Amino acid sequence: MGFNKEKIRQIRWLMLFAALLVLALCYSSSLFYGISTCFSIIKPFLCGGVIAFVLNLPMRGLENGLFRKWTGRFSERLKRPVSLLLAIILVLLVIYLVIVTVVPQVTATTVELGAKIPAFVDQLLQDLEKLAASYPQLQTEIAKLEQLEINWESVIDTVISFLQKGVGNVLSSTVSVASGIIGGLVNTVVAFIFALYILLQKEKLGNQFTRLMTAYLPVKAAARLSYIISLANRNFSNFITGQCLEAIILGFMFLIFMTIFRMPYAVLVGVLIAFTALIPIVGAFIGCFVGAFLILLNDPVQALWFVVMFLILQQIEGNLIYPKVMGSSVSLPSIWILMAVSIGGSMFGITGMLFFIPLFSTAYTLLRESVNERNTGKNHAEIVRAVNPEGANPEGVNPVKNTKSTVKKSHGNKKPR
Repeated sequence: MGFNKEKIRQIRWLMLFAALLVLALCYSSSLFYGISTCFSIIKPFLCGGVIAFVLNLPMRGLENGLFRKWTGRFSERLKRPVSLLLAIILVLLVIYLVIVTVVPQVTATTVELGAKIPAFVDQLLQDLEKLAASYPQLQTEIAKLEQLEINWESVIDTVISFLQKGVGNVLSSTVSVASGIIGGLVNTVVAFIFALYILLQKEKLGNQFTRLMTAYLPVKAAARLSYIISLANRNFSNFITGQCLEAIILGFMFLIFMTIFRMPYAVLVGVLIAFTALIPIVGAFIGCFVGAFLILLNDPVQALWFVVMFLILQQIEGNLIYPKVMGSSVSLPSIWILMAVSIGGSMFGITGMLFFIPLFSTAYTLLRESVNERNTGKNHAEIVRAVNPEGANPEGVNPVKNTKSTVKKSHGNKKPR
């Protein structure tokens, strides 16, 4: 039996794929090293893409809202740079306000904790003395420890050798830290410049990417890929916008209620909870733990009331505010949100938690559309018999849903008397 040209071409590609797979397994260490090297090279450009995506949200809002009525050739050319500049100023202003608000509070809290630590240590020593007086066995053990002889010469030699080795380690660590800081600054500058280029030329880049897809992909594949990219862009944009707005609302709620009930560190705890609330599910609880610890050092009773207030506000925010703010921006059930947060956090930390929720939402939407498309037009009676051969009718499935046409057809073929 001979093979046609199409079959020979498929066998050739299959053999090439198998050979590449064997080579990748044999040289896996070199392959991973090459992938990490390539990733380190393109990392500034990936960061620039992320910066451009975040800055595009306020810039697009300014273009479509504040400068919507700017018409004319000169105004159209000027609208994009002005919107970009205002978006950058807005982001920098938010960062500046957070720093101005948080840094003095953190400094005052640190000074206060430093003043309370000596009193805490004195109280701890008094408790230890009372404990030793109550249990004479402890004094006996302490006396045994005092009788132990310490070879101070060996201790001094160990310290000297540690210092000699430590000087070289400190110098090497200083050089590595300095090079890391310089490299980080260079990468930040490159990423920011690349982000500006993307934002100023995003229509042109989008057109070029579309032409590239249509040139090297079939028409259906290019249309499908374009739809997936558009869906992912909408999910990520809605998620980031809704999550930031929800975090701001939650932070202001804590600031207002803590001020009303005269709890300490109201501004610091409000800003902290607003930032940690950006992390889905677990973020607000991290802010609650830190806030309760700070209030505990000042007044344990107020710390208890703070936890109660947090639980109440969390329920109000989760059941009333969050559904209104987020809406259907992330069409993902709660169980899949939990899975996305768990997988993303275990793989990439906090960044993974934020990244995986809209990614899972996109995959879930595509899977749902595919399932609905495959089930469209199928006879529900056949589906019932396939999944339940014993003949029981499961809840929610109507085995006679598509039998109306059959009944009409039978009546239509019936001859009149």
